[in-house]
Amino acid sequence: MIIKKTLSEDSDAGFSVVTIGTFDGVHVGHKKILDRLISTARANNLKSTIFTFFPHPRMVLQQDADIKLINTLDEKISILEKSGLDQLILYPFTREFSRLTAIEFVRDIIVNKLHAKKVIIGYDHRFGRNRTATINDLKQFGEAYDFEVEEIGVEEVNAVSVSSTKIRKALQEGDMETANTYLGYDFMLTGEVVKGKGLGRQIRFPTANLHIAEKYKLIPGNGVYVVKSHIDGKNVYGMMNIGFNPTVDGKNQSIEIHFFDFDRDIYGRKIQVDMLKRLRDEVRFESVEALSVQLEKDRENALKYIADFL
Repeated sequence: MIIKKTLSEDSDAGFSVVTIGTFDGVHVGHKKILDRLISTARANNLKSTIFTFFPHPRMVLQQDADIKLINTLDEKISILEKSGLDQLILYPFTREFSRLTAIEFVRDIIVNKLHAKKVIIGYDHRFGRNRTATINDLKQFGEAYDFEVEEIGVEEVNAVSVSSTKIRKALQEGDMETANTYLGYDFMLTGEVVKGKGLGRQIRFPTANLHIAEKYKLIPGNGVYVVKSHIDGKNVYGMMNIGFNPTVDGKNQSIEIHFFDFDRDIYGRKIQVDMLKRLRDEVRFESVEALSVQLEKDRENALKYIADFL
């Protein structure tokens, strides 16, 4: 897959079939659109192309610092790389870009830079300055500039919308089974392993503390989870706590992973952690000893889940 963050006038020779959207989550609803995009491209000797934006438009136009996305940009790229897509255009979303008129966007980008012969787009898609242009306008531009417009029907667009809504709700509730079913893969957290306070090691449960730089990344609800990571060529399982460590009066939310049968120094490394199942709520215990007893039970439950279901 070719990834482009800018579009020069002499962008890749050859014609393309294009779809436009944020594709946050790249979930099962999106996959139907991706499959149609890719199969159409192959059948017509075109390049399958996603045109997407970064940052998210709401971050720029509304300065919405509270927006939470299912994927970081790097995670989305990694998922799309496995899809068979030919081109991913990561266009920088700016206020200046948002002021392009509909005809400027179609003529200058869709036609002159992406060389689109076909655009696959939702029935409710709006574009151009103040999002005033509709799919009917796009079809008229297609007639003028010699590209076809394929409309994604209301049922499929609603399915994508419902999937995204259900995924976010499930993640906020810690319902990993539902979230992962709609995603079509295991929800992931990606970050750097940093040093914590060392409490885990004192009670025989050393942890890798995960720092996620992207503040817009959606973090599932507080609790204890069964997780998996791929480190140095092998799958490593463990349990993760998301929360505030109330037993020791923690003030800030942390993400801590205790890996099973693993004793390597991974400080400073960037790892991906796949979240499989939520075991329990985060609880304030009467003592550190009581916490340690519960962690033993959590480990047993996690290992049983891994043995039974994986």
